[in-house]
Amino acid sequence: MKMPTLKALGLAAATLTALPAQAQSILGELPIIGQPQPGGIAMQPAATSLAVELHWLDNFVLVIISAITLLVTALLIWVILRYNKRSNPKAAEFTHNSPLEVAWTVVPILILVGIGAFSLPVLFDQQRIPEGEVVVKVTGYQWYWGYEYPEEEGVEFSSYMIGADAGNMMTPEVLEQLQTAGYTEDQFRLATDTAVVVPVGKTVVMQVTGGDVIHSWTIPAFGVKQDGIPGRLAQLWFRADAEGVYFGQCSELCGIAHAYMPITVKVVSEEKYAQWLAAVKAGEIETW
Repeated sequence: MKMPTLKALGLAAATLTALPAQAQSILGELPIIGQPQPGGIAMQPAATSLAVELHWLDNFVLVIISAITLLVTALLIWVILRYNKRSNPKAAEFTHNSPLEVAWTVVPILILVGIGAFSLPVLFDQQRIPEGEVVVKVTGYQWYWGYEYPEEEGVEFSSYMIGADAGNMMTPEVLEQLQTAGYTEDQFRLATDTAVVVPVGKTVVMQVTGGDVIHSWTIPAFGVKQDGIPGRLAQLWFRADAEGVYFGQCSELCGIAHAYMPITVKVVSEEKYAQWLAAVKAGEIETW
């Protein structure tokens, strides 16, 4: 790890106990909604219209591929039982069946066209970026996130995983930092020392880029993911439906500490959001 990064981590560690407590007192207690569950096989609860559409599409495709799998399995079993040497000692001598060949060519085409017809609107909804009521620029670095609110003067900060300064290991000091920030041990390696704060029900546009290598910013509960590429500025958008804490993770392999680059987004009421902005601008919540 480069020395500037170590210096930054040291500075973060020095003020880590006080800053989350200040933000916690302003934002209040929030339910943790978007986080992975041990042994979970389903998606995280959908917190945006984009995520609702993705979940519906996933279930739609799952029904189709399950039906195809069951059909093919049934056909294989039927062929094994009906046409084995014992049941069918004299094999047929024909080599072609034109209606059957046309069917197994046309039917898959129709299935793919149907999937595409429902997939494209979902994709277009994600790619048509509306005008943002809140705009946040996010820059991925090895291995932390930098955030800036371009329309709000002086609101910018870096976001490190709680425990990054302790070698990404759980220690009593890290547990204390988690508890001070309003988390439990279950949120270790998910929670960050600072969080993106946005108001509920407002259109948020994230401008995503990379400061060194390619990173990827994603919040599964929002149904959004965007690569941050150095020298380019990409965008994603979401409108969160419920107040709470949502976690994500860098989703593009970016180096040795890629696994320790989580994302935290706190969705709050408009009143709490305004108070948070005012506190940051007034220096009541310091950033680094």
